[in-house]
Amino acid sequence: MKFAAIADWADLGTYPVVFMCAELEVSRSGYYAWRLGGPSARAVADQGFTVMIRAIYDQGRGNPGVRRVRAGLAALGHLLSHKRVWRLMRAAGLQGRHPKAWKRTTVHGDHPVTAPDLIKRDFTAGSPNRRWCGDITYIKTWEGWAYLATVIDLYSRKVVGYAVADHMRTDLITEPWTWPSRPGTRVLGLSFTPIMPRFTLSRGVVVWPVLEVWVV
Repeated sequence: MKFAAIADWADLGTYPVVFMCAELEVSRSGYYAWRLGGPSARAVADQGFTVMIRAIYDQGRGNPGVRRVRAGLAALGHLLSHKRVWRLMRAAGLQGRHPKAWKRTTVHGDHPVTAPDLIKRDFTAGSPNRRWCGDITYIKTWEGWAYLATVIDLYSRKVVGYAVADHMRTDLITEPWTWPSRPGTRVLGLSFTPIMPRFTLSRGVVVWPVLEVWVV
């Protein structure tokens, strides 16, 4: 049993053989003699499990991962550890697909109105505090979804305000604008509707311009 565990960890490169033999109080010569003595019962069993894993993987929808494959083996009466299933899948070149967490953030009303593109997609400014733009994103946390609203100065590209909440109501958007409360500042334009359609940049980066403000 100890030699089989050492072999598993050695194949994964988790620990050096010398270290494992010393910690488990077995000799290296004994381990290598066991390793060269032909396939063990565990290795033979692994070959059979690999055939089952391939069948479960091929029959599964969406490239099942370790948890689904392990559940399939359990349904067949074979209780294997998570690590062993992962090792056998890796050796067989099988990899599960893990979809990225997604959250719907845009909900149009009954009569949506498209806002005009007043800056003609020119996200630049000739001087500070002439154009501010904002955006909203969402972050998955252990306690649920968190929503982050930010406002930047298009001249310096610095964040001038931000807010975090567990919702996407109007006060999440208005909160960042309370930060830059400078005397004499007047907000001339404010829009909470997307000012341009969604588009995708290289490497799958998606941009949603959602807020535009002019100040003097």
